[in-house]
Amino acid sequence: MRPLLLLPLIFLLAMPSIAREFEGSQLEKVTTVNGVPWSILTVGDSELLVTLREGQMLLVDTKSSKQTSISGLPAIYASGQGGLMDIHPSPSEANVYYFTYAKPVDKGGAPTLAKATLNGNKLTNWQDLFTSNVPVTSGRHFGSRIAFDEEGLVYMTIGDAGDRDNAQQTDNHAGSIVRLNQDGSIPKDNPFVDNQDFAPEIYSYGHRNPQGLVFDSKRAQLWTIEHGPRGGDELNLVKAGLNYGWPITSHGKEYWEPINAGEAQEKEGIEPPSKVYIPSIAPGSLHLYEGEEFPRLNGILLIGALKLTHINILDINEAGQVLEERRYYEELGERVRDITTDSAGHVWFSTDSGAIYRISRQFQ
Repeated sequence: MRPLLLLPLIFLLAMPSIAREFEGSQLEKVTTVNGVPWSILTVGDSELLVTLREGQMLLVDTKSSKQTSISGLPAIYASGQGGLMDIHPSPSEANVYYFTYAKPVDKGGAPTLAKATLNGNKLTNWQDLFTSNVPVTSGRHFGSRIAFDEEGLVYMTIGDAGDRDNAQQTDNHAGSIVRLNQDGSIPKDNPFVDNQDFAPEIYSYGHRNPQGLVFDSKRAQLWTIEHGPRGGDELNLVKAGLNYGWPITSHGKEYWEPINAGEAQEKEGIEPPSKVYIPSIAPGSLHLYEGEEFPRLNGILLIGALKLTHINILDINEAGQVLEERRYYEELGERVRDITTDSAGHVWFSTDSGAIYRISRQFQ
């Protein structure tokens, strides 16, 4: 493992508190995996669970870098942006994990929420809990991040499947965030459960491709971050039953010519974003920091940037307003895919090159 000195003076819109918190910290490349590590999760003091978009899962010993393949996965549609995606521990069952993956259906892959029990290096009792009713045949915009709220309800982001009109077609799941009970059933208080024009699992809609999702239990806030078209990436504070606009509203541009995407940037009846990124950073993940290693970062949002290759850090107030922003690690030139924190508060992140890094105050 080769330690690198953190160089924090990359981008500044910041208060000194966050700047000081990273001064003197160390960046260390811990290991490299063969594939795109779409999601990483620390287990105990010295292990990582890693999902590879290509359809594999690994248990990584962070001290020896030994990698053990996990068996018991189902058939997975690994194509384009789809494959084996998020992993999240169950909030109520030991050794049980929730997954999102592209389930092979209709010559494509349907975003699916599942859970399974991990025993050693084998998954057992795999259960598909929910499958989107819109298969992705374009290879684009699966969404597929997971979060749990304080009541134990599970949320899953779903992209528009590469067809923008899906996000306003409320009888399908594409372009939405769904909310479910832990067994996959529909909560009785979901916002559209009695509305025949909506799929009852939908919690919010009008999303393009949300690849980051996190619940802040202290503030009771659900946050998502999603890709915009040629700019216009959005950070959104998600509330029940709201329309987040895509493709009616957008701050981005069309791909085929430099004209505005959508009818307007904002419109009555559509919830505006809390922050817009122009140019696009291509956000691949969203993480809420909670830990002792960097105490001033508690409650701060960390975002993995794919296109602009950095970790984006946002301080948010109680009203959901962005107070400050900083950017770190642009000098690595790595597409940052996922970010997590271990029990000691060290920050871990994975990149599309297969590298997995750790940030700490001292060399490990």
